[in-house]
Order: sequence, then structure tokens, then C-alpha cells
Amino acid sequence: MTSLDEGQLRAAHMVASVLLGYPDETLYAARPVLAGSVEALPGGEVRDRLAAFLAHLDAAGQAELAAHYVATFDLKRRCCPYLTYYSYGDTRKRGAALLRFKHAFRAAGFELADGELPDHVAVVCELSARGAVREARRLLLENRPGLELLRRALEAEGSPYAGVVAAVLATLGPASPRDEEAALRLAAEGPPAEEVGLEPYAVLEASR
Repeated sequence: MTSLDEGQLRAAHMVASVLLGYPDETLYAARPVLAGSVEALPGGEVRDRLAAFLAHLDAAGQAELAAHYVATFDLKRRCCPYLTYYSYGDTRKRGAALLRFKHAFRAAGFELADGELPDHVAVVCELSARGAVREARRLLLENRPGLELLRRALEAEGSPYAGVVAAVLATLGPASPRDEEAALRLAAEGPPAEEVGLEPYAVLEASR
């Protein structure tokens, strides 16, 4: 993996953040800026993965990509883009994990939009892009097994978004044996079941 300096890392995470959002007019309007940012990255997996998705963006129509986005991220629970879901499911422990994200965002002076949860992979990448690289990297590393599981699920679906998630993973460096073991365990066991008396998190309504 080609090493990225902080500026390049922020640029890569900015592109990933935009690409992992819903493909609306804003995304397509930003296409030239995104391409320029990717071209400025050093050669390697991060650049190659992001460039491949931009090529797909050019080839696929907006309506087609939007339909794929909804069918993948909103309708398939195993492709959930909210990182704490993989380790905690719909349990109370997930609430505590979300607080860790919120505290990190608050410490970095980052305000979330109303109704936005901080563990969406695109939101964490945006945190890095805005300058809180250390905080965002820590959150991504702590939830790397879930991010790896998301990549594998997207690959199984044949989704081009797998490449964007793979690019984010590549910015973290090689996975440790512990991370690989945790990802395999999550894949085998699935997220924990919902605890009695706890309503499902609203973010998962679209993932059922």
C-alpha cells in the first residue's frame, strides 16, 4: 500500500465520503473536483479503487446508480453502512458505542446534522476530511472488522461500492490477525440480537 501523508489522507477520505453518500445532483456536480482529488493521489490501491468507482459513475446513469444505492444500503441489512451495527446489532451496547462516536465528533468541533448518526462510514470519512484525522482513524480502526464485513457483503452483491469501502480500508494499512479473526467471527455469528424492551434504532428501519 502506498503511504499517504495527512493531506492526501484527508483528500482520499473526502472523496470516499462523497461517493458513499446518496448519488444525487450534488455528487454529479462534484464529479470534476472528485476526479482532480483522485488524480492528485499517489499511485496505489486507494487511488485505483476510487478512480474505478468514478469510471463507473460516468458509465452508469444517475437513476440506475440511485436505484442500486437504495437496493443495496437501504434494503439489505448485511450491507448496513453504520459501523456499530456489526458489533452491537440493536442492543443497548450499541447506544454506548454511538456515544463514543458522538464524543469524538464533539471533541473535534464537528456538528452533526439533525437526525444524522455518527457511525455512518461516510460521516466518519467526512470527519477525517475536515481535519480530525486522528479521531476518525481511531474510530475506523476500532470498527475495522465491521468495515471489512461491509466490504465483503458489497463484493458478494457485486456492488461497485465495495471498491470505495476497500479504498477506505486501504488507508488504514494492513489488517492485524486480530482484526481478521474478529471479522470472521462477526461473519459467522452476525450482530447480537435485540435486547428485550429496546426499540430498534431508527437508522435500521430502511435496512430491514
